[in-house]
Amino acid sequence: MQQDILVNWSPQETRVAVVEFGAVQELHVERTLERGLVGNVYLGKVARVLPGMQSAFIDIGLDKAAFLHVADVWQKHTDGDASARTGQPLVPIEKQVFEGRAIMVQVIKDPMGTKGARLSTQISIAGRHLVFLPQDDHIGVSQKIPSEQRDALRKRVQALVGPAGGGFILRTNAEDSSDEELQDDIAYLRKTWARIKEASMRLPPASLLHQDLTLLQRVLRDLVGEVTQSIRIDSQEQYAQLVEFGREFMPKAAERLLLYKGERPIFDLYAIDEEIARALGRRVDLKSGGYLIIDQTEALTTVDVNTGGYVGARNFEDTIFKTNLEAAQAIARQLRLRNLGGIIIADFIDMSRSDHQEQVLAEFRKQLSRDRVKTMAGGFSSLGLLEMTRKRTRESLAHMLCEPCPSCQGKGIVKTARSVAYDILREILREARQFNPREFRVVAGAAVIDLLLDEESQHLAGLSDFIAKPISLQVESSMGPEQYDIVLL
Repeated sequence: MQQDILVNWSPQETRVAVVEFGAVQELHVERTLERGLVGNVYLGKVARVLPGMQSAFIDIGLDKAAFLHVADVWQKHTDGDASARTGQPLVPIEKQVFEGRAIMVQVIKDPMGTKGARLSTQISIAGRHLVFLPQDDHIGVSQKIPSEQRDALRKRVQALVGPAGGGFILRTNAEDSSDEELQDDIAYLRKTWARIKEASMRLPPASLLHQDLTLLQRVLRDLVGEVTQSIRIDSQEQYAQLVEFGREFMPKAAERLLLYKGERPIFDLYAIDEEIARALGRRVDLKSGGYLIIDQTEALTTVDVNTGGYVGARNFEDTIFKTNLEAAQAIARQLRLRNLGGIIIADFIDMSRSDHQEQVLAEFRKQLSRDRVKTMAGGFSSLGLLEMTRKRTRESLAHMLCEPCPSCQGKGIVKTARSVAYDILREILREARQFNPREFRVVAGAAVIDLLLDEESQHLAGLSDFIAKPISLQVESSMGPEQYDIVLL
């Protein structure tokens, strides 16, 4: 497999596309104004300690003071396990944190509304395969790695850490990593921590000591692998900065960086903007003539496979089988492209032959194995559905680039004009029983008003006679299909 990474940079937004077999497989977007603070390390100044709330307010240079709770104040554990808090009483915050003192803190939750950022004094720095806990000596392994492999992985990391010490947690995606990859990660994390400590000695309180990596830097840390042929970036300034960063922390990845100097926009090379537009739609057309319908909801994502206009096979069973095989490849790609996570239900076309089901399932799992995000796929259920899960790593593409429709509020459907008109008639009757205005005025969109003036005019007149009050109508073009207002005059 050959992989190319394309980076389109602008002052307001960075976009990264991962291309395999000449087609876009993954898209990553980061916007300058929407970049969060989680992971940033600051040298804060304690502004106020509140023993009654067992918390403190810390000035880290933002508009609002940040919040530190006693449960997020790091302390050495008696059992030597820094990850376990259960069974050990917390030392009161007033005995650990003092007003006016400088303190190193890390943001664990972004500011929201009137609330400031939430902080922790437990510093953690994420690498590609490991998370570094410089204040601890514990070696941990992700709970998502099978238990029978954890002891061996823990011993490997312990041997690589050596006498220099420090706490490390092996991430889920490090399950199959080599010793060389882990050693590179350890070196990178220790360099980063050394720079943070040096900055804390040099900078005044309320200073930023370490900012979590930008998307450009995370490309080198998280996306580059052995199959990556090149990383092409279309900004000379960002290219120079990324080369400098890569040479210091990830020299092997930095060797693949290339400055794109073509006249065409870099994303035009693989029609990536068109691919983004398609990835925001429900329907995905297959080359055979079949198609997928993808619906993302709060609870789960459903994928429905349809034959569409495909009638090319010799018999109906072969038609279904070939459509499902192509759909298996397309679904796996769409999950990566749209970054869909959580529970996913794929409704393949019903197959009567068990060997066809097995081949489709094998193809689907083969395609999923290329996904850097952890996935788990079961077999076909008795209803012919295929259930799977995919780890949520970040917002889906649709949630990042889109917002709920102001007319339907994200439902995907709106009431018909007639349904809204009948809601209005019922509301007028309800209001007439409680109030005694001189006149009722209905303000609504043009489609609803037109219906009340035409097909529903007899019902409107009958209601006016029944309540013995005039009802006037007013068009408001800014109102959505379901919006209306009843004004009492």
